[in-house]
Amino acid sequence: MKILALDTSTEYLSLALWQDGSIACREQLAGQKHSTLLLPLIRELLDECGLQLKNLNGIVFGEGPGSFTGLRIGCGVAQGLAFGAGLPVIGVCTLEALAQQAGAARVIACLDARMNEVYHAAYEREDNAWRTVLPPGLYPPPQVPTLEGAGWCAIGSGWDNFGPALDAVYGTQINTKIAGAHPLARYMAELAAPGFAHGEGLAPSLAAPLYVRNKVAFTISEREAKK
Repeated sequence: MKILALDTSTEYLSLALWQDGSIACREQLAGQKHSTLLLPLIRELLDECGLQLKNLNGIVFGEGPGSFTGLRIGCGVAQGLAFGAGLPVIGVCTLEALAQQAGAARVIACLDARMNEVYHAAYEREDNAWRTVLPPGLYPPPQVPTLEGAGWCAIGSGWDNFGPALDAVYGTQINTKIAGAHPLARYMAELAAPGFAHGEGLAPSLAAPLYVRNKVAFTISEREAKK
């Protein structure tokens, strides 16, 4: 099984080429340059592994939530490459990818959504797969939904930037925090591999971003009202 995975949901650009569990990666702080860096880095990664797109079994992309522009770029490139090579695609939630990265049994994943909000989800590991306890949602940090039980791991830029507000909700329910984490393509490939193996990949035309939020920024009047 050979899978190309890509994520452009944050300011980081992350690529992975998964070959039967062996992974080659590229990661770069791209800022606003995803559209110019993505295709050359994919070509570089394929060349390094001696592969062409036609040799792959599928393409994975970070479907969101995340940056609107980044999600459109990632989904569009995945669609275009998959269509040209006749490959299926699978979109992986960026928050679930963070849970996979955390390596814990219970994970609260939060990404900074800007506008003083976070993208939030909670997962539990069951039978070597993730069960969604709370689905991806958008909240002001003090208003994230409560959870039962203890032993939760906290991961994602939402925790880095709004830690005290989130701690006020969860308190001693959190026993581990992973700082500085962002969604990584290698974990998206791990999550998608069983789906490709069972023929669950989608036609490229069916790929779509998971936005969660339907608004990109405050209006001028809203910004003034917050002063």
